[in-house]
Amino acid sequence: MKKLLCAALVGALMTTYSAVAADFSKNPYGLVYDNAITENVAGKVNIHPVSYTVDGIRVAANVYTPAGYDPKKSYPAIVVAHPNGGVKEQVAGLFAEKLAGMGYITVAADARYQGASGGEPRHTDKPANRIEDINGMVDYIRTYPGVNANEIGALGICGGGRYTLGAAQKDPRIKAVATISMFNSGRVRRNGFQDSQMDTIQQRLAQAAEARTFEKEGDVRLVGAMNLTDEQAKKLPFALYRDGFFYYFRTHAHPNSTFLYTQSSLMDLMNWDVDDRMAMIHQPLLMIAGDVSDTRYMTDDAFKKATGTKDKELYLVKGAQHIETYWVPKYVNEEAAKLQEFFGKYLKTRVWQIPANKKLSTL
Repeated sequence: MKKLLCAALVGALMTTYSAVAADFSKNPYGLVYDNAITENVAGKVNIHPVSYTVDGIRVAANVYTPAGYDPKKSYPAIVVAHPNGGVKEQVAGLFAEKLAGMGYITVAADARYQGASGGEPRHTDKPANRIEDINGMVDYIRTYPGVNANEIGALGICGGGRYTLGAAQKDPRIKAVATISMFNSGRVRRNGFQDSQMDTIQQRLAQAAEARTFEKEGDVRLVGAMNLTDEQAKKLPFALYRDGFFYYFRTHAHPNSTFLYTQSSLMDLMNWDVDDRMAMIHQPLLMIAGDVSDTRYMTDDAFKKATGTKDKELYLVKGAQHIETYWVPKYVNEEAAKLQEFFGKYLKTRVWQIPANKKLSTL
């Protein structure tokens, strides 16, 4: 019975609800996290919707600049990657705004094929794409006015954590890397949540390959839909899915956020595991997870395999479940303080005037 439940739940999380528009429309930028920016005010953190391209596909992003931002000065920067199915207006935006409040220029972008970014077929979710999205954020933010291109960090949340680790493994322009509640999508899509579907890997691969065949003929098959009542959601066996349902569908819903993904993507997802290359990370590494989270095992395992860096820390948030690290104020504040300590050590938060005869990238 447990395996049947797991089979129904792995990857099958949340679809959007028509009722979410009223919530997201209350903010002029579509932000749905608590105490989000509603207007740009001089002397405070500001938000700047931007777009750029990665491999010819338009990316929708928000740049956050610190209070008193002056493009003639120099600032460290941090790219922030959103969870699986999430968008920049949710938890990624929350932490991008908080980090900007600490003096960083930050960017949170929707993954290509998802959210407000371009790309077809919609809801394609392949590791190579998501990793390139993060490398693309680095490409963009390092040229943003005021950014010191030699001091760029990366933060990834949930599945965005997994892909941030993948990006850092091959991109030394990222000088420090942090994750919150890292979700190893490849492992879960392949093995099932908590490794509960090991005996159906080949069956599910065959289904994904069949879906790819249909996709080439114009029939895109999507998986990941979950249509539940609140009462049904409360009875789900894992806190990740119970809490996730209410976060993504109720308290922090956004019309661009959906956990649908193309079934053909499973061919790539099941064939890539961040743990396999953790030793390639040589940058300082901070991994944050709730100590009672049912996803903590993914952070624990990846952290153990990060043998290439001399500076690494596993930080556990006492009493926090996976989704609670996204929004519960006491947990978010604790995580933000830890991120401030970490990035403050490895990315210099000082701001200085750029000499007129020097280019920003040489600082």
